[in-house]
Amino acid sequence: MIEMMLEAERAMGIGLIDNAERLYRQVVAIDPKNSIAVTGLARVALERGDQRGAYTFARQALALDADNPVAGHLAMRMAEQMRNRGEALPEDSAPAATPKPARERAGDEPSDRPGLVGRLFRRSR
Repeated sequence: MIEMMLEAERAMGIGLIDNAERLYRQVVAIDPKNSIAVTGLARVALERGDQRGAYTFARQALALDADNPVAGHLAMRMAEQMRNRGEALPEDSAPAATPKPARERAGDEPSDRPGLVGRLFRRSR
C-alpha cells in the first residue's frame, strides 16, 4: 500500500492526474480510513478545478484524522473560495462528490482541463 501511495504522489508531481486518482482510489478501497489517500483525492479534485469535490474529500479526510494539516488547509481554503463566490458549502452528512473517471469527463485533452496541467498546455501552444 505504501508503494501505491508513493506512486500516486509521483504521478501527481508530474501531472498524471488520472493515474494518481486510480492509485488513491485503490488505497482507499483497501483502507477506507486512510486520510492521506482521501486527501490525495481532494488534491486530484482541486487539480481538475472541482473545488466542491476538493472540499468534500478534505472534510472526509478530517473526519478520519482531525490532525491532518493538508486536509485542514484544503478544507479551509476551499470553504473560503466558495463563500467568496456566494456558494453554499456542501453538507458534511451528504455523500461525497467524486470526480468522474477520465473516460466520462468531457474535454479529455490536457489543454481543456481547468487545473495546472491545462494551464501549462495552453501556455505551450
